[in-house]
Amino acid sequence: MLWAALLVLPGAGCKSEAAEPTTQPEAPAATYLQSSTLLGEYSTSAVAARVSDIPFVGALAKYPIKVYRLTYRTHDAAGKEVTASGALLVPQVAQALPLLSYQHGTISPAQEDRAPSYYSSRSEIWSAMSVLAANGYIVSAPDYLGYGASKALAHPYEHAATLASASADMLRAAREFCAQQKVTLNKKNFLLGYSEGGFATMALHKLLEEQHASEFTVTASAPGAGAYHKTAFAKYILESQEPLDFLSSYVWVLRTYNQVYGLNRPLTYYFNQPYATQLQSDPFGNVPKLPAQLFTSQLRTSVLNGTDQVLLAAFQANDIYDWQPKAPLALFHGTADDYVPYFNSEDAYKAMQARGATQVELRPIEGGDHFSSAATYTLGAYAFISQYY
Repeated sequence: MLWAALLVLPGAGCKSEAAEPTTQPEAPAATYLQSSTLLGEYSTSAVAARVSDIPFVGALAKYPIKVYRLTYRTHDAAGKEVTASGALLVPQVAQALPLLSYQHGTISPAQEDRAPSYYSSRSEIWSAMSVLAANGYIVSAPDYLGYGASKALAHPYEHAATLASASADMLRAAREFCAQQKVTLNKKNFLLGYSEGGFATMALHKLLEEQHASEFTVTASAPGAGAYHKTAFAKYILESQEPLDFLSSYVWVLRTYNQVYGLNRPLTYYFNQPYATQLQSDPFGNVPKLPAQLFTSQLRTSVLNGTDQVLLAAFQANDIYDWQPKAPLALFHGTADDYVPYFNSEDAYKAMQARGATQVELRPIEGGDHFSSAATYTLGAYAFISQYY
């Protein structure tokens, strides 16, 4: 039903006749963009065929698209300049179009080919984002650090600052590419992403509005199922007496913060034996489901009673739920999410309202878990941003 609704929403086929101001000056010298490679050209029927199992969705493909792999300059968590990459999907239509930044979900190192710049059938952008591009959005899809051109680096998992900066610099590279190729942009910028991509989308929205408002105006964003309230999430995990199915992801977050924030503690501080030794040799190995089995009593006690100020400061640096967005923002989240609990979006909604945000919506996906909610999120997010096309 949501897909059917999209067919009659503005921007989902019927384009406004009103002229949009453009950002199409003479192409400047590239500051961020390093290289571009054409990965392929796809007809509307080819794009539609990828979603043929979902009724009505293929009808959203209005324009053929070209897909490029961009490499661009950005910075790592220590401020060092590095080369990153991403995919840029460009509809082939002669009118000014908006940019849409799509932040992908969690990709393990073993899933490198799922990064957007590979544009493989295993990538999130292969089907759904291609349809969105074929509907009239120029889609910028950063790989983040740790994938694609920067795969030699460790991915800074759930680190808000580098997820946001890598995504923002990809947008800058996309603008430079469009200027070089005479692709006309209007001034609208949309943001989407689910799971780690939801967290990255929220971080990017916050960064653009608070630090780069003169450069980018966020038109609307729709983050889904992100871990926005890191401090509360950490305490939820460490005090849980129930089995948790996704502790390996939380191990990854701890390893990232241990390195990025210079804590450099031995793994034995965080994890009981034999798991500390096992994780030292295989960081993505299996771990037990019970938090008390995996995490040391020292870690659990010091976080829960507030005495580990250094680690708590790292969590707080990644709390991105409590701020005042100006652009329309819809928070999508499954109410039965046992991977990233629903309270992350609920806390963000309440905190933003308390700060005076007037265009924030909470969109619960009733009974949905982290994975079953993904399709509903995608449909709802498309419908939400289409109102502002």
